Amino acid sequence: MKLKPNEHERHEYSANIVWTGARAGPTTSYQSYSREYEFQSGDKPRLRGSADPYFRGDATAYNPEDLLVVALSTCHLLSYLADCARAGVHVVAYEDDAHGVMTVKDGKLRFTEVVLRPRVTVAKGTNLEKAHALHAQAHEGCYVASSVNFPVRHEATVVTAGEG
Repeated sequence: MKLKPNEHERHEYSANIVWTGARAGPTTSYQSYSREYEFQSGDKPRLRGSADPYFRGDATAYNPEDLLVVALSTCHLLSYLADCARAGVHVVAYEDDAHGVMTVKDGKLRFTEVVLRPRVTVAKGTNLEKAHALHAQAHEGCYVASSVNFPVRHEATVVTAGEG
């Protein structure tokens, strides 16, 4: 079954973000205020975030840049698994070492690319060409990748279970 959105389809997502850094004091100077925050969507677990360490954040907390790369990687994962299930490709394992790059472009610091490096293991007897080709289809179906204004590339590896 292939889901096809209709022109009136709408999905909404909410998150609650609280700047917990306020406990450390107000924003009296750029150097002194805490970048810590917490976020939660619905009844899901609350997570701790901060700015990237370059921007005076806490390196042990998630930052928005991490979360964008995670969103792109997991959207591709979920699209790929769905496409494989529909196509009879039996995925038995999936990992991704995703990497995003931010540089100055047009005078602004912004993401200029994200590279996904999924390593997919499929069941014996699977058509590897078909399993590899489904990455392009998954990219087209990924809502997050369709929403960004920079390239999201794929350097996928597909192997058969038991063949390393």
